[in-house]
Amino acid sequence: QVHLVESGGGLVQAGGSTRLSCAASGINFKIHPMRWYRQVPGKERELVASISSDGSTTYADSVKGRFTISRVNARNTVYLQMNSLKSEDTAVYYCNTQRTGVMFWGRGTQVSVSS
Repeated sequence: QVHLVESGGGLVQAGGSTRLSCAASGINFKIHPMRWYRQVPGKERELVASISSDGSTTYADSVKGRFTISRVNARNTVYLQMNSLKSEDTAVYYCNTQRTGVMFWGRGTQVSVSS
């Protein structure tokens, strides 16, 4: 059974930084792409960043240059370093992966940016 558990986040001042972590179990972590999504009430879940098994990354335009996704396969963990945070980054952040076409999600972690 695949489990994704996010940690980190919380309340951060605008302009500040925080790092999210997602620990994965139940999958062969190193071969799967990992993603971070975010969602605010009333809006669709938005893809923020992704990292492939070979380490290549993609980012939403809204976070390019401010967020960095990384992975440590030995720890089965993916990270999202978030810098220069803005109020519009306030959201619940979800870790995601997929296996044989099935998407798996963590429960999410709240990031609130105060202006």
